[in-house]
Amino acid sequence: MSCRNITGVVEVELSADEARRLQLRAQGFLGARRKGGVPAMLERLGAVQLDTISVLARSHELVSYARLGPVRRSAIEAAYWGRRNGTSGAFEYWAHAASVLPMDDWPLFGFRRRAYLRRGWRWHKVPEGVCDEIRARLKADGPLTTRELGGAKASADWWDWSDHKIGIEWLLDIGEVVCVQRVGWRRVYDLAERAVPSRLLAQDPDDDTCLTALVARAGRALGVATRADLADYYRVKQDQVDRVIDETGLVPVSVAGWSQRAWADPGALADPPRGRHVTTLLSPFDSLVWDRARTSRVFGFDHRLEAYVPKAKRVHGYFAMPLLSGGRLLGRVDPAREGRTLIARQVSLEPWATRTRSRTEASATALAKALWQAATWVDCDNIHIDRTDLPQPLLKAALKDTTPTEHGAPT
Repeated sequence: MSCRNITGVVEVELSADEARRLQLRAQGFLGARRKGGVPAMLERLGAVQLDTISVLARSHELVSYARLGPVRRSAIEAAYWGRRNGTSGAFEYWAHAASVLPMDDWPLFGFRRRAYLRRGWRWHKVPEGVCDEIRARLKADGPLTTRELGGAKASADWWDWSDHKIGIEWLLDIGEVVCVQRVGWRRVYDLAERAVPSRLLAQDPDDDTCLTALVARAGRALGVATRADLADYYRVKQDQVDRVIDETGLVPVSVAGWSQRAWADPGALADPPRGRHVTTLLSPFDSLVWDRARTSRVFGFDHRLEAYVPKAKRVHGYFAMPLLSGGRLLGRVDPAREGRTLIARQVSLEPWATRTRSRTEASATALAKALWQAATWVDCDNIHIDRTDLPQPLLKAALKDTTPTEHGAPT
């Protein structure tokens, strides 16, 4: 890291490696990572994306696992949905996508709730009278699922919602109700006045105050980021970032090889990253890689979810999970599980990761470690690899040498 003086203004210069390490530490993959458990992790990240796909586990569970190791799923669910003093420690709302968010951030999404309210609808026009019915039911009988309120769908089509589904989602959008839990992947709704602490409900920051806090939060969660990166984290507009960036406290920086100006968390700059790198498999929806352009720029890794790509056109597999080791994205694993066997249907490593014998050996060891860690976490005691370009004798030796007992049992 260095500084240069441009017309009297000192600008911090970062190498590409320094920017990458800052981002890895900010995201919880470099240095101490267990302190505070899942609640502290959620607070650091600011948002954990949810998704319906479940292979080894749900994406929000994989995010915790990748950073904290084999934490029990019950601990993850308790951190996200557990109720303390009558209210949840987190809530679900629209951030980067549908996400789990720290409950203390409830006021910061007032700008989005007001925007929906001004528009008057989101995906569907709300049928007359249905919201009053839902409010009354929740007040008398809540918390309730959509099914308990009157059904989620009017037909088999995913987009053809029932009137009650339209109504409850609209009330969620504008903040009258809160998703307080997921049960069987169905949302459980309650009135905001019961689910959100009164001290948070009483806060009503204006739009610029909300945006300033969220852009600053995105900067801390990323360590160093461009204007587009900051906007993407909570899906705000880039001109909104421009409007508030000077008030966030983020420091303008230049990063070698980045064509765009960037900003960094001053706390991150003051304390150079150090410590042990994490070796793990990442959910495709992990905040380290959910932005494809950022992932390509920072890691030189082109990441794409192929779950919705026709099978014949997939390159890396249905739910290819990036393999992180040594601060680099080495490749991808498309996992599955059959009984107590974790299956890697396809392992695809980056060309540079197998360019030399020593790199190939290191990549095989990292892959074996990540596979055994994942297997142990999901109660598997065997690993089978269907397809890989790695030499089979080398891979078998790596799997044998990296035993499950080395990684310990879930905590």
